[in-house]
Amino acid sequence: MFADFMLNAWIVATVVAVTAPIVGFFVVLRGDAFAAHAVPEAAFAGAAGAALIGVDTLFGLGVAALVAAVGIGVTAGRLRHDALTALVMTFLLALAILFLSWTSTYTQQIYSLLFGEVLGVSANEIGATIGIGIVVLVAIALLYRPLLLTSVLPDVAQARGISRLGIELAFMIILGLATTAAVPVVGALLMFSLTIGPPAAAIQVTRRPLPAMALSVAIALVSVWFAIAASYQTDWPIGFFVTAATFVWYVVARIVAVAARTAIRTAAPRPVPTLP
Repeated sequence: MFADFMLNAWIVATVVAVTAPIVGFFVVLRGDAFAAHAVPEAAFAGAAGAALIGVDTLFGLGVAALVAAVGIGVTAGRLRHDALTALVMTFLLALAILFLSWTSTYTQQIYSLLFGEVLGVSANEIGATIGIGIVVLVAIALLYRPLLLTSVLPDVAQARGISRLGIELAFMIILGLATTAAVPVVGALLMFSLTIGPPAAAIQVTRRPLPAMALSVAIALVSVWFAIAASYQTDWPIGFFVTAATFVWYVVARIVAVAARTAIRTAAPRPVPTLP
């Protein structure tokens, strides 16, 4: 389980499990879950197009993810996010299928970008994943206050002179970078699970930003580590375990939140009736 190729998997999966839920916390807070699903799909289409013309698939993946992220960010104030991202995602998936139908040279490599290949990560990919992950975390730290304010109180942020469009665009670029780092490791589909599942579960437990982000990272780390170990022992797809774990975490957090609210309502003192 801790051979050289497995050690690479542990390292890069840990990096992704730290960066993805931190970005995902703001995705959930801002209601951009659909956009977070569209950007990885765009990355997959870019990788397919790069393979078709003989360019490095990682380069095509990164360019497509950033272009899609910037496009969604720029048009966020003009069109509804759900309508825009649905159109973008459907078109890009169709485009990726078209590219794959024209070539079979890199078919296996492209499909690994869709479903993930964490157990086949090479040593050359570790440095790039760590580097992009550091850039993403630094960017989130620098934009933390305006990003949080525009997510929770957009009117107050606008009154203070914070450009909502500028922050949206910057955040979508961060999402594109996080996608570039994560998709070669966990795939376009699992990127969405790690981005949305852990922070959605953490927000059910606590509404405080920093504790919620810390809890979401802990949930993602436990889920990924469990998935790697379980996949190694059973030879089942790692994606199944990652998705199942994040879903179970959300269900448990939801039950805990409902139970806590019920207990608070039950313990609240009832008003004492008074005579007229």
